[in-house]
Amino acid sequence: MARGKIQMKRIENPVHRQVTFCKRRAGLLKKAKELSVLCDAEIGVFIFSAHGKLYQQATKGTMQDLIERYIRCNPGAAAEDPNLLDPNKEISMLKQEIEVLQKGLSFINGGAGGGAMSLDELNVLEKHLEMWMHHIRSTKMNIMFQEIQSLKNKEGILQAANVHLQDKIDEQLEMTAYNMAPMFNEDLDYTLTTNNILTTQNDYGIYQF
Repeated sequence: MARGKIQMKRIENPVHRQVTFCKRRAGLLKKAKELSVLCDAEIGVFIFSAHGKLYQQATKGTMQDLIERYIRCNPGAAAEDPNLLDPNKEISMLKQEIEVLQKGLSFINGGAGGGAMSLDELNVLEKHLEMWMHHIRSTKMNIMFQEIQSLKNKEGILQAANVHLQDKIDEQLEMTAYNMAPMFNEDLDYTLTTNNILTTQNDYGIYQF
């Protein structure tokens, strides 16, 4: 059955979107590595997820080495992105972002002292909330996985201890049966001997009490 053509548009289902992102991200990084090996090329890949998580791969050396080489080969790149060489502007942007987040927290807590928020500020707040939710879910899943793994380990230990105790019980029962076996044999021999004597005496009509 022929596979249908995939429409190049945003996937609305968040689960399908995340699955597709993981699969295609892995495929892209694999292709970059194959191209580097086959053609002896130096390749650097940056990927930012919808939640702001960074994925990167440098096929040779480090990503910092590739960025420095890119700037040397393309001097206009620094002018196009002044943040690369202007730490003061980067600090200013971070301060502005912190102010937006503080204002957003006040807005979430009831708006006391926060005032109204603009659409851009709400978009920034929404982005960070999504990042925090993703981080919380990831941390929660890791903790749950560790707890499940710990319970499995405890279950294995208890099962091993149970088997060991059962072996000890079986061994003790076998020793008890082995020690009591001669006693049953002596009682059986005594009963058979007594019956033979009584039978012989009965043949002669002699009874002894």
